[in-house]
Amino acid sequence: MIFRTATRQDLPAVLALLAQDEDPAGAAADAGAGAVPPPAPPVSEAHERAFAAIAADPRNEMLVLEVDGDLVGCLQLTYIPGLGQGGRERALVEAVRIRADRRGGGLGARLMELAADRARERGCGLMQLTSNKRRTAAHRFYERLGYARSHEGFKLPLA
Repeated sequence: MIFRTATRQDLPAVLALLAQDEDPAGAAADAGAGAVPPPAPPVSEAHERAFAAIAADPRNEMLVLEVDGDLVGCLQLTYIPGLGQGGRERALVEAVRIRADRRGGGLGARLMELAADRARERGCGLMQLTSNKRRTAAHRFYERLGYARSHEGFKLPLA
């Protein structure tokens, strides 16, 4: 098992993982082992720009989990400076995915554990995330890992 920073060559596989959550009914996002993921979108110029921006920003990391040479998971960590937490950064976790056919074997827990270790090494005082309300299986997963429902989130579409 290898936990590492994503490279440009990983971008199609990362997009395929993210596409698992594009189902409007949320079914693909909570599907278990054996589920057939939707096809990955083609890598667009916008994806290229976003990936390059993440890679160039010392406060952002796109991280992947590889098992036997196969990319099976990803997440993005963003380090946010703030005055709370004694002035320590907090780590925001986004885009957490384990490939649908590999879920249920502990890979997600290991991915989150490795991300928390990385945030601790950086000196973060807190790790936080949001999760779509429809992803009830994901909520149970995060709670099993010790995450508490502490805030209500709000979003405002800008485009």
